[in-house]
Amino acid sequence: MKIKTNTGLCAVVVTLIGFLCILIAFCTPYWLVNDGKISNPQFLRIGLWEVCFQKFEDIRHFYDYRFTGCWWVFEEEYYIIDDFLLPGFFIATQFFFTLCMTLLLIAAFLTWMYIFCSRHHDKYLILLYSIGTDLIIAGICGTIAVIIFGANGDRRDWMPNWEHNDLSWSFALAVVGSLLLLPAGSLFLVEGRRARFRKLRNEDEGSQYGMDVRKPAAHTDI
Repeated sequence: MKIKTNTGLCAVVVTLIGFLCILIAFCTPYWLVNDGKISNPQFLRIGLWEVCFQKFEDIRHFYDYRFTGCWWVFEEEYYIIDDFLLPGFFIATQFFFTLCMTLLLIAAFLTWMYIFCSRHHDKYLILLYSIGTDLIIAGICGTIAVIIFGANGDRRDWMPNWEHNDLSWSFALAVVGSLLLLPAGSLFLVEGRRARFRKLRNEDEGSQYGMDVRKPAAHTDI
């Protein structure tokens, strides 16, 4: 690994922590869970991509089938309750958090390149600015996602027994990870700004030391 400044190392560490939080939140089904204070709850838990029911029956539809177990939210058997299971706010949460995760994967690859990149590489500044901008946009998308879900996830017209449903640790990790991406991106931008000033200073010093100093030519009388 090339020698990095304290700002650069801090940016890498914060990015890594944010990446782990976002990745775990993205994959785990504990965004909204039942608090366990009622017997035989129909709803158990839900994440971005998986939902768990226990003999759930939507009274707004006329059918005899009851949903039990943990399934992918886009499972074919759920098509009859799509309007209930996938409201607009949940689709928006999935969209913005997936966009956040995609941008974060790109940033992770660029950060890996930064770790092994020399300060004197001609693309060093572009790399820093790209990582910083990418992380900030990812953080904004993640923040939008958690705000949407936090405001609507436990509302009374979505999952049954809404008063016994709580935002859980997957959602908490999503919040922490999204917020960490913002300072991580800012640190990369600060490091890019400092690297640019160092480059300009070195060029100025180089031009001064490389200046060709000549004595004025003596005038000769003809």
